[in-house]
Amino acid sequence: MAGGTPGPLLTTPLHPSPETLSLPFCHFSQTGEAEKQKSARPDCVDGMGTPGEGLGRCSHALIRGVPESLAAGDSAGAGLPALDLAKAQREHGVLGGKLRQRLGLQLLELPPEEPLPLGPLLGDTAVIQGDTALITRPWSPARRPEVDGVRKALQDLGLRIVEMGDENATLDGTDVLFTGREFFVGLSKWTNHRGAEIVADTFRDFAVSTVPVAGPSHLRGLCGMGGPRTVVAGSSDAAQKAVRAMAALTDHPYASLTLPDDAAADCLFLRPGLPGAPPFLLHRGGGDLPNSQEALQKLSDVTLVPVSCSELEKAGAGLSSLCLVLSTRPHS
Repeated sequence: MAGGTPGPLLTTPLHPSPETLSLPFCHFSQTGEAEKQKSARPDCVDGMGTPGEGLGRCSHALIRGVPESLAAGDSAGAGLPALDLAKAQREHGVLGGKLRQRLGLQLLELPPEEPLPLGPLLGDTAVIQGDTALITRPWSPARRPEVDGVRKALQDLGLRIVEMGDENATLDGTDVLFTGREFFVGLSKWTNHRGAEIVADTFRDFAVSTVPVAGPSHLRGLCGMGGPRTVVAGSSDAAQKAVRAMAALTDHPYASLTLPDDAAADCLFLRPGLPGAPPFLLHRGGGDLPNSQEALQKLSDVTLVPVSCSELEKAGAGLSSLCLVLSTRPHS
């Protein structure tokens, strides 16, 4: 589908392969009074009349500066290649500028911390929806201290903080994809089933389903939201398997758009303005991923805002891992 118009993301595969059928999917059912209310109004999410209308609402963005220790590459035990520190810091600065000036968000920047070389990837440290922030437990023990500064910043912004508190659970925030209607949690090297259960326990007003993710990827490194009703995904086997898994589990009709590059699907659909204002799609630009730019132009209902993170990518950063976005404004 690369470069084509968005097609339907089917609620069931037409011809699922045996490999697809054998994947260990899990769907956590919703319970309680909130679910009864939603059943009466199945097209509403968080009290909004349009499906997915709450997706991307934001007033603030949180980032963390790039420390010199990131240039060491394997300082966090990740075995990553060394990178150009000055270039990585420039990319990070441009990202912050786009969030503040182009999108009009209130930008909060945590200072770099040398003991936390991967600290700029703070998208792994929290899952935020509405006024609730679930503080994650990253798979890598070396990364777990990263959550402390993020927790404090989110508390100061007035969010309700939920801790995981289970030593058997692992969860990287970039394994969690929120569509505006439901959550998908990637079961990957980084996130286990207990971590997904805690996501479901935390956000009980939404269905939460698990999607197996092969290899070293996070779920959001394979697919993302190009709009309230559009899933964008890379063209790799891993990305397409993830999309088929989501299609088999969802009760909602989404459109899908396949991009040549998996990394291009790691984007952020953002609505920082008032209801009715045009939304933005923060995405990797042509300098990073030229082959995916034509396909992204098919997303005609958004204003495309390109950024680069090719140097930060060497440290394992996807675009959505480099910031946390949230709204402190009441939804209308």
